[in-house]
Amino acid sequence: MLEIASVLAAKGDIDFHLTVRGILTLGAGILILAIPKALNYIVAVYLILIGLGILFDVQGF
Repeated sequence: MLEIASVLAAKGDIDFHLTVRGILTLGAGILILAIPKALNYIVAVYLILIGLGILFDVQGF
C-alpha cells in the first residue's frame, strides 16, 4: 500500500502533508483503541488542544 502511495505522490496525484490536527487525531485514535477506559480523558484533552490551537491561530490547525 505504501508503494502505491509513493508512486502516486511521485506523479503529483496526491498532496501529502502533516498537520498538528492529523497527528493528534491519529494519536487519540490509537490511544482509544489501546486504552478504551480512558476515552473521556482522551477526547477531553483532544478537544482542549484543538480549541487552543484554533483560538491562538496556530499554523497547521
